[in-house]
Amino acid sequence: MQIGMIGLGRMGGAMASKLCDADIHVVGYDADGKSVDALINVAGFDGAYSLDSLLNAMPTPRIIWLMLPAGKVTHSTLEELRLKLAPGDLVVNGANHFYKHSVAEAEMLRELGISLIDAGVSGGIHGKENGYCLMLGGEAVAIKRIERVLNGLAPKPSQWLHCGPSGAGHFTKMVHNGIEYAMMQAYAEGFSLMSAKREFDLDIAAIADTWRQGSVLRSWLLDLTAEFLKVDRALDGVAPIVPDSGEGRWTALEAIELGVPTPVMSLALMSRFASQGEDEYSAKLLAMMRKGFGGHEVTGIDKK
Repeated sequence: MQIGMIGLGRMGGAMASKLCDADIHVVGYDADGKSVDALINVAGFDGAYSLDSLLNAMPTPRIIWLMLPAGKVTHSTLEELRLKLAPGDLVVNGANHFYKHSVAEAEMLRELGISLIDAGVSGGIHGKENGYCLMLGGEAVAIKRIERVLNGLAPKPSQWLHCGPSGAGHFTKMVHNGIEYAMMQAYAEGFSLMSAKREFDLDIAAIADTWRQGSVLRSWLLDLTAEFLKVDRALDGVAPIVPDSGEGRWTALEAIELGVPTPVMSLALMSRFASQGEDEYSAKLLAMMRKGFGGHEVTGIDKK
């Protein structure tokens, strides 16, 4: 079996390598040629240094898997593929793509006889070792065509799922990431609270490790937290800035559209905005209000 992999970054490169381990021939392309070079000695991998060379190296009907950043890059690549693919070809979009865009793009390609599967991919940099969790949207016949690929990437039982029609995979991954935001925020707040209780001198690294052992709070996120706290409990060298990838925003907006209350996930997103400095002006206003009604001192900024 053969698959074309477009996007060989941290996840895409690891996925290509894992597929080769599963005896699936991979033709891989990345705009950064160094990412192609990094895999060139992997058995079962052939590198391509342009999109055209990748497509020309594969007989039709082709299976193409995109592991590109969500947004403009993925959309422009799909537009280019629309002009170059042939009826019977199949595209898997593994980006954290907005599900409504996936629905529209599936319809666009369907009119040309090309199938599109939207794939939510979870597993991060540990997926090569642990396998990936895959959430898939699209037609059942298209999913059937890539079962061997799915089993290569997600070899454990029930590690991949056909969630529903086009858009369902990316919708499910969107909600997955919204839950992830909330879980991370809860852990962060809890450990921060324990760290602030200085008179107890709590060993939060040891507490995290203990919670991993049978506690209802145990999770892979807690495992990762315990590991980095063992190395650096104070985290002095880490800036308190947490970016948001967009999935949390989409989840919050979807909840509003559907009228479904999701206060925890939404507040976790707002906390990320706050960490990015988006609450600085409001904090300044609050300080001045306190001064106005109570005469409270305002802390100035040293402009030396």
